[in-house]
Amino acid sequence: MNTSNRTLHLALIASGLLFFQCGKTTETEVQTKASSTFVANPQVVAEKPIAKLSIGDQAPPFNLPDVDGKFHTLEDFADKDVLVVNFTCNHCPTAQAYEDRYIGLVHEYEGKSVAFVAISPNSPIAVLPEELGYTDLGDFHEEMKIRAEAKGYNFPYLYDGDTHEFSTAYGPTATPHVFVFDKSRKLTYSGRIDAKEKPGTGNSEDLRAAIEATLKGEPLPAESAQTPAFGCSIKWAWKNEYTIKTNEEWKKREVSLEKLSPAGLAGLLKNDSDKLLLVNFWATWCGPCIIEYPEFVTMQRMYGARDFQFVSVSMDAPDQQEKALKFLKSKASALPNYLMDTEDKYEVIKVVGSDWDGSLPITLLIEPGGKVAYRVPGTIDALELKRAIVDHPMIGRYY
Repeated sequence: MNTSNRTLHLALIASGLLFFQCGKTTETEVQTKASSTFVANPQVVAEKPIAKLSIGDQAPPFNLPDVDGKFHTLEDFADKDVLVVNFTCNHCPTAQAYEDRYIGLVHEYEGKSVAFVAISPNSPIAVLPEELGYTDLGDFHEEMKIRAEAKGYNFPYLYDGDTHEFSTAYGPTATPHVFVFDKSRKLTYSGRIDAKEKPGTGNSEDLRAAIEATLKGEPLPAESAQTPAFGCSIKWAWKNEYTIKTNEEWKKREVSLEKLSPAGLAGLLKNDSDKLLLVNFWATWCGPCIIEYPEFVTMQRMYGARDFQFVSVSMDAPDQQEKALKFLKSKASALPNYLMDTEDKYEVIKVVGSDWDGSLPITLLIEPGGKVAYRVPGTIDALELKRAIVDHPMIGRYY
């Protein structure tokens, strides 16, 4: 599956247009996973009890795949005097804010008897597009691989999003939430990496102090051994009522299509708003347009609560309004939709600018004032476009 198709598939899942059936993973299936290429299967599961580890508790076992499908167990790190387990994820802005600090700490302890691992406990099907406003990626296993490669992770990044088989035994409360264990794998520290979320304001003070004390065999002061873990809540698979409700409500929103003159288009492209404007020109007769269109609806849901707005502009003939509207309704395009009110396509091309040769689709990311920050002639790479949006100074990955 190529990048565009994969990201479209993931977007359809996140937007509720694809569904998973409830099911259980049998012991045979677990054994098969351990001996063959891992294929993620996130599913709705019954609610499970969530443990709360106390200082001195034994590290629960785990057997989880990394981003390449290779399984890792607790015993794989037995030669190290200290084990750090970081429950984190792709989508959470707090997790992203601490990402470089965790990478840096792993570098700092290279050659020392400290092992680091990260686990994503989230069920990707319990995460709404509306919860992805600070990221380009969700928490699917394939997306974890993309993030690990993009950031150069120097530690195993494990996936427990199918059924939360092992995360519930640790009981993380937020992402990120770190656990430090000694040589005998007794818990010595649980909580935050440091007390300052904004990048550049903290330097992993709490986690480093816990590692150093554990290496020396010294207990941390009681008030420092367990701290709150600030961040995004864990997305347990059984907490999906709100996800289902929100997806259904979005599908029921009114979808309309307004005709737009070339002069009106010129005004739209000037972007007199205070938002980053994403404009896609498409048509019902354009195959690539139809295939990629659900991605734009997902992007509106992802970033719409921030300084962002997606607008669709149909290049269908003015007398094809009903046909275009029918398509938009089928894609739950509950956002500003326009149909060019002219038969003269070259007049539209002139308004858009000489950089457009008239072929569809074309997509423009426009800053307030009309400057085009990102232009995609032809089919989009959804991941690259999301990165262009979230990494734009008007949006950003952190609070």
